[in-house]
Amino acid sequence: MARSPYAWGIDIGKCGLKALRCQVSPSDPRKLIADTFEYIEYPMMLSQPEADPVELVKAAIEEFLSRHSLEGDRVAVAAPGQSGLSKFIKLPPIEAKKIPDIVRYEASQQIPFPLEQVEWAWQRLAGGIEESGFVMDAEVALFAMKKEQVNKALAPLTNAGIEVDVLQLQPIALANMVMFDQLPAPESIDPDEPPPSIVLISIGVDSTDVVVTNGLKMAQRSVPIGGSTFTKALVKEMQYTFQKAEQEKRNAVRAADPRAVFKAMRQVFTDFTSDVQRSLTFFTSNDRSLKIGKVLLVGNAARLRGLSDFMAKQLNLDVQRLEKYNALDGAAVAANGFRENRLAFATAYGLALQAAGASSLQTNLVPKEIVRDRMIAAKKPWAVAAMLGLLSAALVNFVGMFLAWQSYAPAKYSQAFAAADQAKTRSAAAVSALDAVKQKQDEAASWQQFLVQTQERRFQSLDLMRAIRAILPRDPGEKLPEKIADRRDIHVDSLDMQFFPDLSTWFAGVQGNWAETKAAAEKERPEGEPATPAEGEQAAASADGAVPVAETPPADPAAADGTAAAFAGGPTGPGWVVQITGHHFHNEEQGNEGEQFVRSTLVKNLLGEGDKVPVAAGEKSGDLVSVADLGIGYPVLVLSSPLRKFQVQTGATGVAPGPGPRFDGGAGDPSAGTVDLKRYDFILQFTWQPTTPGSKLPPPPQPAAGEAAVQ
Repeated sequence: MARSPYAWGIDIGKCGLKALRCQVSPSDPRKLIADTFEYIEYPMMLSQPEADPVELVKAAIEEFLSRHSLEGDRVAVAAPGQSGLSKFIKLPPIEAKKIPDIVRYEASQQIPFPLEQVEWAWQRLAGGIEESGFVMDAEVALFAMKKEQVNKALAPLTNAGIEVDVLQLQPIALANMVMFDQLPAPESIDPDEPPPSIVLISIGVDSTDVVVTNGLKMAQRSVPIGGSTFTKALVKEMQYTFQKAEQEKRNAVRAADPRAVFKAMRQVFTDFTSDVQRSLTFFTSNDRSLKIGKVLLVGNAARLRGLSDFMAKQLNLDVQRLEKYNALDGAAVAANGFRENRLAFATAYGLALQAAGASSLQTNLVPKEIVRDRMIAAKKPWAVAAMLGLLSAALVNFVGMFLAWQSYAPAKYSQAFAAADQAKTRSAAAVSALDAVKQKQDEAASWQQFLVQTQERRFQSLDLMRAIRAILPRDPGEKLPEKIADRRDIHVDSLDMQFFPDLSTWFAGVQGNWAETKAAAEKERPEGEPATPAEGEQAAASADGAVPVAETPPADPAAADGTAAAFAGGPTGPGWVVQITGHHFHNEEQGNEGEQFVRSTLVKNLLGEGDKVPVAAGEKSGDLVSVADLGIGYPVLVLSSPLRKFQVQTGATGVAPGPGPRFDGGAGDPSAGTVDLKRYDFILQFTWQPTTPGSKLPPPPQPAAGEAAVQ
């Protein structure tokens, strides 16, 4: 059901029921149009001992509903200020998005009950400064009611079948009325120079609400003195019945003894004014910037003769009854009944204002469960309509498909189906033939590519041998030590190779040796070991027929770190494992003998930290490249023997003087003398995945697993 633009503000007081129906003016959003009202006074006040509040309110609501229909209208009701909690919290500088969290924390601190037992709501008041997502000088209004008080306030209307959209505390409804009716719009108020605050005093039957606001900030208190307090003073002093005292109070000027009536109520006048004065003093002490302008009185008790003049004299302020609602217009306002009881409609006015969506404070204490259930109930008709629409569409679709199926005759389409099957068979055969041709074409292209690479591949083994020869340690020819134990020679006994379809299989078995070998090889170069080969060594190597080795700068720690990172993951893919079996006699230098000498020379060079090696073929033929560019890596010492005594003849080929390393294999000279040495034997393995530096061709097909190793 569509909502109407009208809103009802219903104030169920202790003296009577007041209701006002309004809508926001289409031409001016700061105007409210009231088209009808209702004022139903109870036969007796609800606070009288003999009164039955439930029945009196029920009768008034039934009378109200007999004359008015609320269907489609929004409804707002008020709860007494004493039944709820109102707090106004000044926030520290904080991010705007964190305000809900700090308000929830403040609620748990300020509300003297568990939050599960109350209905609470909050709203940030106008004013404050917000820059770059941070809020300063902001103030938050926090309102709460216990759930049993909420149910008590809603019960009279829900029992009568009225859906309440807004439940608000009475002082907040009064503050909304003052901000809308007596003050400029909040957005037009300068926070640095706000207008003087208006004090609204709403005198009820048993208590009085004092509301102070300047349009940006507000404060409120309840005073435990109301209209019945004046009546009770007359009962006590004049010995009247309650009904007669109430009548005399309302018509004090026309009473039999007006002087005696006012004299009996004088003490209440004084107490009432003193309580109001204490409230105003409390407000001004909490907010030094608060400036009070005028004081407005509302409520039927405000019609008491002499009250406004007495308060003005005692408070030294401009105190007057609210004679006219500035922003309220319409047929209801012009009615005699409304004009006579205008002071009683302040709360209903504020409630209707909020229900119409034009109020400054929009907090709502209606339980969220009720709001959710109403939303679900409102959507049910639409859900049912959507379901019926879907069912109708499905039915129409089914009928169409059924009719199409009924019109289908298989005999009419048998020839077409047979022709389609034949075309499908021919197409599959053509696709198979095309795939076979493509496969043959790819095989021919692969062989062609393989043959093209033969020119470059035939030099890869030569590159490997040259690389091994270049990275073996040697002494410069002109500086060859006389003592054999001081020479930096490593003698190669054998060189073997084995192919692995996946080098990770080999690496899994030597991973521990690899970690130990690499860590030891990366230690600081032993003292006395040259960083680069001398020029004499290169000359000697050239004279002996060895491949010349380029001079390289000292190893850079950063380069060493990069090399370590390059070998971090282990080898993968097909390749060869090259095994060098060798020995050396360089075992007299403390800290650089045996295994350490191999690691600090040959292993380091295989890790790419030594001299570069020449290339035999390809685009970089004749250039010097690192061993990694040839596909060499992951050197691992897989066998390391202890040092053992060894006696050799000084004329033996394996240890004869001369530049560069030697491969054993010659017979010793029997006539030569003998030397006692320490011999160290080792087996070192490394990976080789053959590549031709600078080549753009893909790697050649690898031999199958199990193919004979090349020695």
